Amino acid sequence: MNITSRVPIGPVGVITPWNTPFMLSTWKIAPALAAGCTVVHKPAESSPLTARLLIEIAEEAGLPAGVLNTVNGFGEVAGKALCEHPKIRAIAFVGESRTGSLITKQGADTLKRNHLELGGKNPVIVFDDADLERALDAVIFMIYSINGERCTSSSRLLIQDSIREEFEAKLVERVKNIKVGHPLDPSTEVGPLINEEHFNKVTGYFDIAKQDKATIAVGGEAIGNEGYFVKPTLFTGADNAMRIAQEEIFGPVLTSIPFSTEEEALEIANDTLYGLTGYVWTNDLTRALRFTDKLEAGMIWVNSENVRHLPTPFGGVKASGIGRDGGDWSFEFYMEQKHIGFATGQHKISRLGVQ
Repeated sequence: MNITSRVPIGPVGVITPWNTPFMLSTWKIAPALAAGCTVVHKPAESSPLTARLLIEIAEEAGLPAGVLNTVNGFGEVAGKALCEHPKIRAIAFVGESRTGSLITKQGADTLKRNHLELGGKNPVIVFDDADLERALDAVIFMIYSINGERCTSSSRLLIQDSIREEFEAKLVERVKNIKVGHPLDPSTEVGPLINEEHFNKVTGYFDIAKQDKATIAVGGEAIGNEGYFVKPTLFTGADNAMRIAQEEIFGPVLTSIPFSTEEEALEIANDTLYGLTGYVWTNDLTRALRFTDKLEAGMIWVNSENVRHLPTPFGGVKASGIGRDGGDWSFEFYMEQKHIGFATGQHKISRLGVQ
């Protein structure tokens, strides 16, 4: 008789980013606790308040002391200590690909298990047989909502030649009308970027686009002298070799790239270090199945924006990460599989060395 069971892996470290900080923390912490692990959580230094709120909620709900712990600090100090600590058996991290590489190195001496949900330069591919109005809505939503500060944003628009001019013209008009303002104003559609460092990074790509000889069709500049407000931006006349098409900007910035054939679209879509998500717009089901089968991404939506069915696996390939969140996929990470074999009946056992 053979039995396979699961046991908690032990204390785990959870390192979360500043974008959607409360949601991403719960995605990691809840399954870890459900698996029977204790957690040390290091939130991003730019978003400590939601982590504090989560601790208060957990304590009020009756979670025993020491089960969920929060350590604030910078990644170079607090994060590094967590990754190197011998009693931490696994690290669940959401953030930049470069940081994911450092975490892997820091945990190597203690053979830590790593779950890394990293960056993306995600394509949205619009074919000429798509529902263009729905595709337009989705393209705009998936890059300009949440200020473009999310890993699953579709920051590369791959648009078929035959509809490019019409689609880009409508896109320009819509992007011009996006309302930038105070984040607590209900009419605001895009708010400020997280901090000065990130603001400087995003706005730095405006000069890079000009150097690459791309066209700034909309935006490409900051708003005012107070706060970190940036005009929603659209780059056109781009190709996939440009930095604006290869590097994760992580702001309200979209790069439009034309293609002529399905084969060319697939080549452009896969020509990146990343492989987190992809979005495909076509009314040809056979094409959709063929294309998504070859698209190098951990998650793909057809004729949809990012609509999560939570039990499904969430994660990327290539430089976009290792491992999956969601449903039973989370327990694969936070638990060890244990096998027990029982001899039953008159099972014969070899008796070596008996005279």
